[in-house]
Amino acid sequence: MSSRHRDTRTGHRGTRTGWTTGACSAAAARAATFGVCSGAIPEQVATHLPNGQWVTFTVAQSSLDAAGATAVVIKDAGDDPDCTHGAHLVARVEPWFGHPGEIHLTGGAGVGRVTRPGLGLAVGERAINPIPRENIIANVRAAAAQWLQSNGLTVTLSVPGGELLAQKTLNPRLGIIGGISILGTTGIVYPYSTSAYKAAVVQAIHGAAATGLNRIVLTTGRRTERFAMERLPDWPDWSFVQMGDFVGAALEAACAVGLHQVVVVAMGGKLAKMAQGVRNTHAHKTTLDMNRVAELAAQCGCDPVVMAAIAQGTTVRFAVEEMVRAGLAAPFYQRLATAAHAGIQPWLRHGTEATVLALDFEGRFMTSAGAPLS
Repeated sequence: MSSRHRDTRTGHRGTRTGWTTGACSAAAARAATFGVCSGAIPEQVATHLPNGQWVTFTVAQSSLDAAGATAVVIKDAGDDPDCTHGAHLVARVEPWFGHPGEIHLTGGAGVGRVTRPGLGLAVGERAINPIPRENIIANVRAAAAQWLQSNGLTVTLSVPGGELLAQKTLNPRLGIIGGISILGTTGIVYPYSTSAYKAAVVQAIHGAAATGLNRIVLTTGRRTERFAMERLPDWPDWSFVQMGDFVGAALEAACAVGLHQVVVVAMGGKLAKMAQGVRNTHAHKTTLDMNRVAELAAQCGCDPVVMAAIAQGTTVRFAVEEMVRAGLAAPFYQRLATAAHAGIQPWLRHGTEATVLALDFEGRFMTSAGAPLS
């Protein structure tokens, strides 16, 4: 299988799967290992992914010298909107004489370093997550079986420009500095899963809990986070997590680490999706139920004509505009916030309470629902 392919179910734009930073790093490391052990770096390398699948990756660049071998695989994220798409995952493999059977894996420039506990990695380590770490080492071990009978290998991963890429991720907030993380539980990125971001959200929540926090704020984007930080100025920065569309995963992670309170801050569209009880509020994942939005409007006492117009509409913004004209914006937002609070209950456990803060489309506070802010 090529590292660039279309989903055979449809072949349409928007369905093409891609590869994680972990899978690309494993491919680069395996190719460079062949260079050290055989004296030749392949132009393509078959790589075993964490999910058990074999995938052939193209080696974009390579070099071989007296000290070791270097191979580069360019990440193809498929149709997933991932800031690391096109990143160069570089593996440098060198002999480690006198250490038979041993493989030392570390990170270099552009691979982040962990500075806070609770991320599943030791403080001071490079941000190579456990599953891709195991997979990279397994691929190197398989490629160097005979070599390892007498000697060991050192593998250093780097990502040119990784420091800048990391600014577009949650790494700075997580306490991972100097670069991106090497991620991927399966090796495959599915369209619109933004699996790397989802993993970072969960990691951020675990990291916040590890510092002793018992409450966090989950926001859907920059404006909602900015509002939350202004409203809660005494809460530490790491208690604010931009969950994006991953409502279900974020709430489950918060419960798993035993947080007592989760504050969810969102605007109309995301609130309406939460009211539907969906795990992922991305537009490509779930269709907005405008009939449900119209029902909430009707509960506020709006005219049947307005209710019908909202049901035929396509956005919550349109519904809000109609309710503003009817003088019913405040009760509508209250109904929306209450419905959103009810909709997220399936991902909460006993002992974790949720508070929903509803903002209008200009980022102004409208109302709240659920547990009071403690």
